[in-house]
Amino acid sequence: MTNPRRQLAIRGVIFLVLVALLFTFSRYIPQPLSALAPAGEEWDDFEGIYSSSDKLSRFLEALGPYSPAVFVLFQALQVIAAPFPGELTGVVGGYVYGEKIGFLLSTLGLTLGSWVAFELASVLGRPFVERFVSADVLHKFDFLTTNAGAAICFLLFLLPGFPKDYLCYLLGLSRMTLRTFLIVSIIGRIPGTYLLTIQGASIRNQQYLAAAIFAVLTAAILLVAYLYRGQIYDWIKHRHGT
Repeated sequence: MTNPRRQLAIRGVIFLVLVALLFTFSRYIPQPLSALAPAGEEWDDFEGIYSSSDKLSRFLEALGPYSPAVFVLFQALQVIAAPFPGELTGVVGGYVYGEKIGFLLSTLGLTLGSWVAFELASVLGRPFVERFVSADVLHKFDFLTTNAGAAICFLLFLLPGFPKDYLCYLLGLSRMTLRTFLIVSIIGRIPGTYLLTIQGASIRNQQYLAAAIFAVLTAAILLVAYLYRGQIYDWIKHRHGT
């Protein structure tokens, strides 16, 4: 077995062990706040699960003791392959599990997914990353793969609207250590994750005014980040000396 394959196999085993532990301890995690759907009701419309917050919520609530584990995997999957919008799963986490547990589960899932993306890029290299990251994004942020400063990368994870999933793959091509990457990505994602979680929890508690305020605040932050994205990216590149 070649060295890259051996590394990938080792990481695959670690991932499977983590998933096994996740399902083992899932029954000890506080379960969804209520069961809105009988078990299996949403299985016949799986495609709709990742396009509707209501269907995703009902699907999770129908899984019983394994619901938290599946939600964590959903969050991880939306980082690795992006089949689920991050905003959708973040809000659903707060709606289904409440503010504290929803935030912790979302953070765990995002951390797991970020780790997998980083390791895949690190082991399989640029040809693999090019399958997931568009040429435009690679060209614009290629400087991160050769000069990835922790402070700047933290700001990118903190920046609303920035493609953080792509960033995990890009940093996997850099010389950044896994430890630094995990610290930067976990802390950088916290504000956005918490904002989405508390929005979902507010809806669940029928605090519609609070939910609306958080939604407007999130939209405003995203709008500002989008309008000034060019200046922000130029500043980041300048700080890297490129």
